[in-house]
Amino acid sequence: MAITWIDICLAGAGVYLLKRVMAKTTPAPLPPGPKKLPLLGNILDMPSVKPWMTFADWGKKFGDISSVEVLGQHIIVLNSVKPAVEMLDKKSSVYSDRPVLPMGGELCGWKNTLVLLPYGDRFREYRKNFHRVIGSRASMDTYHAVEEIETHRFLQRVLAKPSELSAHVRKTAGAIILRISHGYEVKEHNDPFIELADVAVNQFSASTATGAFMVDIMPSLMYVPEWFPGAGFKRKAREWHATLEQMVAQPYQFVKDQMAAGIAPKSFTSNLLEGKTLSAEEDHVVKWSAASLYSGGADTTVSAIYSLFLALTLFPEIQKKAQAEIDAVVGSDRLPTFADRDSMPYVDALAKEVLRWNVVVPLAVPHRVTEDDVHDGYYIPKGSLIMPNIWFMLHDPRTYANPMEFEPARFLASAGKEPEIDPRTICFGFGRRICPGLHLADASVWISCAMSLAAFDISKVVENGVEITPEVDPTSGTISHPKPFQCSIKPRSAKALELIQQDANY
Repeated sequence: MAITWIDICLAGAGVYLLKRVMAKTTPAPLPPGPKKLPLLGNILDMPSVKPWMTFADWGKKFGDISSVEVLGQHIIVLNSVKPAVEMLDKKSSVYSDRPVLPMGGELCGWKNTLVLLPYGDRFREYRKNFHRVIGSRASMDTYHAVEEIETHRFLQRVLAKPSELSAHVRKTAGAIILRISHGYEVKEHNDPFIELADVAVNQFSASTATGAFMVDIMPSLMYVPEWFPGAGFKRKAREWHATLEQMVAQPYQFVKDQMAAGIAPKSFTSNLLEGKTLSAEEDHVVKWSAASLYSGGADTTVSAIYSLFLALTLFPEIQKKAQAEIDAVVGSDRLPTFADRDSMPYVDALAKEVLRWNVVVPLAVPHRVTEDDVHDGYYIPKGSLIMPNIWFMLHDPRTYANPMEFEPARFLASAGKEPEIDPRTICFGFGRRICPGLHLADASVWISCAMSLAAFDISKVVENGVEITPEVDPTSGTISHPKPFQCSIKPRSAKALELIQQDANY
């Protein structure tokens, strides 16, 4: 059959229309970034040791939004607050899911806590429970007495054994959280719930660290048997899962037993249980909501307060400025309370700088996008992991002058100079995944700053006539801590000693 000019024209028109359709449906380019990484390249280029540093280098090279593909998984790194707000806040309906984390989430069981819970109805129930109890600074007023009493007890522990600072910080953070979450008053020595939380949250940080386990890169490894060569992670996950289950179940049963006996103090858990017969789903939500509060605050606050003591050790002139303000406002006849907060702007700025300087969760926990999106001309495929580099956002020289320096005054207005951006708008995350305990964390850090500075002088340890300067080298992991350091902690005066030794009871 002869081909006519009409056929040729129709064919040409078809090709043209096909090209137009393809042009409309072809997505925008992916954000720039390193070339597609093979498995070995992933391990080398995305190390578990401070990956936020690697991502910061990507930001300098590729811009505020960069990407990489690892075994078919798109990872989008945000190195600026602007895209983080535009994507995670303003488009939160599609940017609020969590990735499936084979090791920490699936095998160890942390997928049931708020931090890794998929976005959906159960997530909203958890958040509603949090908001009722600690969702605002006003609601936190109820727990100011808990914060002040437990921080006073912290001063007493430090006075007795200053060399065990890290343990005291951890015990106090746990005591505050457990009192609020489960109405539990910790034992002074070897408290079982504190010890359980310590182990569990360390395991969370290890099990969710970027690139730490091969199963997170090759999820099919979840299904290999424990006896299989190289499957040691399965045995570790089984042990860690058991620890988490104990951490969740034991304090919850404590509340139920106390309520049955009619002696339960008011708490997050008792408020949700009181006068109700719960379905299995409702029981799960209450139990794991409480555990999310307990586990979420038991380690992050520890890191921030330990960072405070590191900063006070390294920067004595800043310590003196804060103490001068406390002395002027509070005097020497009592310890500071939350009622003094608005009158002490420098101490408030010091607490902010602690949160900025040594970032507790440097990469947040990745978000997962549930629909294809185009942002700022870049294609963001459905299922991509979105990683806000909070460490760099808080150390970006475009936002903070001399960002590696510890300088609380950056948050105070001065002649011709506006305060720099409040780090609390960044460090607690973004969108519907913002930390629901941010007001509790903020209160804990502030009262620790105020009371510790009022009571103690913190300085470098001197050995054989030589000052020992601590190293600023935060650990890797989802939750980053200052590495252990030595410091000298002594009462400021005889009057301060007397205040520390006063009773601190409910």
